[in-house]
Amino acid sequence: MGDNIRDIDFLTSQEVAEKLKLNQQVVLRKLRSGELPGYKIGKEWRVAAHELMSWLERYSNQHRSSKRQTTERAFFKDGRLESIPAQRKKRVFVLERLLEDFAPQQVYSEAEVNAILGRYHTDVATLRREMVDEGMMIRSEGRYLRASSYVRRPDD
Repeated sequence: MGDNIRDIDFLTSQEVAEKLKLNQQVVLRKLRSGELPGYKIGKEWRVAAHELMSWLERYSNQHRSSKRQTTERAFFKDGRLESIPAQRKKRVFVLERLLEDFAPQQVYSEAEVNAILGRYHTDVATLRREMVDEGMMIRSEGRYLRASSYVRRPDD
């Protein structure tokens, strides 16, 4: 089931500041704004160690975003695909992101593929066709399968 409270290591804002080599006021500001995940208990803040690690992994290298991350931020807004990129490399990055929603070795009907892609964009026919053309999906007799031979493109 979920984490047992006894299994979670909590850090104080001072301990977080020491570990990150930051001023405690900076840590407190990030906690208050919600940028850094934490729990306010009375007047004190606590941060679960595993949440601090997740936060670091997500935000520590923002200044060095990969082309994939930059493309995803440019084309996805609130979880929806704003437009299908015209440039092939960017389009492949977007299609690879959509491919993550398809389980390996599961056969999908066209309606199921449309439902999954429809969560992101209205032009499901183009997305479906592009995924087949790029070798990400295999289409046979109206059925679709994530191609096990497809190798994700390098990020940069």
